[in-house]
Amino acid sequence: MEKDFIEAERFYQAKKKVKEIREFYEHLAVFIMVNIIVIAVNLITSPGYLWFVWCVLGWGVGVVIHGLTVFNIPPFFSKDWEERKIKEILEKERTGKSDHNYGN
Repeated sequence: MEKDFIEAERFYQAKKKVKEIREFYEHLAVFIMVNIIVIAVNLITSPGYLWFVWCVLGWGVGVVIHGLTVFNIPPFFSKDWEERKIKEILEKERTGKSDHNYGN
């Protein structure tokens, strides 16, 4: 019974990860297609000022952060950090320490 539960959990986690990866690639594809249109509109309407750079940079930062998160290369908070923090909070609650110092 325990083995079936573990296998089901592993399957669920793998399925969730595949969905996250697919959503990232969809996000990347939309980013590329929309920005091609934005660049074309910029070059046709006002080639003297390249404002498309701001669109590409702004949205590009979001795409990069999304990719880092999906592929577990986050510069800030990783899944390991989240799990450690959850365990720490649960342990503090279990032992009765309620100082609510969750920031570090």
